[in-house]
Amino acid sequence: MKCVAIKGVKQFEIKEIEEPKSENGEVVIDVLKTGICGSDIHYWVLGQPIGLVMGHEYCGVVTDPGSRQDLKIGDRVTALPISPCNECPACLTGNPQYCRQTWAHATGLSLTNPGGLAPKMKIRPDMVLKVPDNLKDEEVAMVEPTAVGLHAIHLADVKVGDKVLVIGAGIIGLVSAMFAKMEGASYVAISEPNEARAKRAIELGVADEWFNAKDEKLTEKLLFKTNGGFDLAVDCCGNSKAVSSAIMAVHPGGKVVLAGVSMTPVTIPTVVAVMSEITIISSIAYTKEEFQTCINLMADKKIDMMKFVDEIVDLEHVQQSYERLTLGTDSAVKILVDPNK
Repeated sequence: MKCVAIKGVKQFEIKEIEEPKSENGEVVIDVLKTGICGSDIHYWVLGQPIGLVMGHEYCGVVTDPGSRQDLKIGDRVTALPISPCNECPACLTGNPQYCRQTWAHATGLSLTNPGGLAPKMKIRPDMVLKVPDNLKDEEVAMVEPTAVGLHAIHLADVKVGDKVLVIGAGIIGLVSAMFAKMEGASYVAISEPNEARAKRAIELGVADEWFNAKDEKLTEKLLFKTNGGFDLAVDCCGNSKAVSSAIMAVHPGGKVVLAGVSMTPVTIPTVVAVMSEITIISSIAYTKEEFQTCINLMADKKIDMMKFVDEIVDLEHVQQSYERLTLGTDSAVKILVDPNK
């Protein structure tokens, strides 16, 4: 079958791979929609690992239920793409997201388990979740990034009336801002260098105000606006400047949640964090309960994730879509792929 795989730095190739078969109880699906994630972009930029077939945000229809007796052919599903061991303290306390094995064989994030940038894929059976009939395929493909934002805001522990700064107006930033408002934040600001994306955050109603991340007086303006600093900041970028601005923007005793990922070390002003006793919390992925919560919120129409979807493309336009998402001037935040289109 045809798929899209990493060929080199910022380069994909369309090639043929074998169709997946259930060998150890895996659930085999036809992929209906799959999303392009910010972490996927990191791999594409690095051009590694060569041959990786990405796509860990997806909706599919079951063609082989594998060992899952509660599933049948034709059921629509999504899944947590992770590969936890189910035996370590993290797994046993309901936190498989930081199990040491979680990413070793993750679907769409490892060479051993090709993802949704192909018409078919196989999934670890205990990670598969059936989805309600009233959800569109596109909504189901949005569950995974939605759960990432929900987990970050759960760790932030937003209180009613809090002032929250979200750094980065990509999909995780927008979802985090949305959930911060839902938790009762009185003021949510976005720091973002891409004006088109930032203005979209305001138009979509997930943030109240935008600040240009390139502004040399950014910290000064943020502190003035909040009369001394935000209660908490959620960084969804991961680079040194972003993390540093988060630390500088919260008031003494404030909190910073690190939801962005950097493939290289970052430099931050620890003296500011120490002198102000700022709490820094890192956030990765989600729990299984949070994943299911996002499905329920969508099904109950408590959140509208379709408003974040910009375009649906075929495999032939994946390269072009990645280039669009990294332009730095485009308003696009979420492009979905239909591998059968």
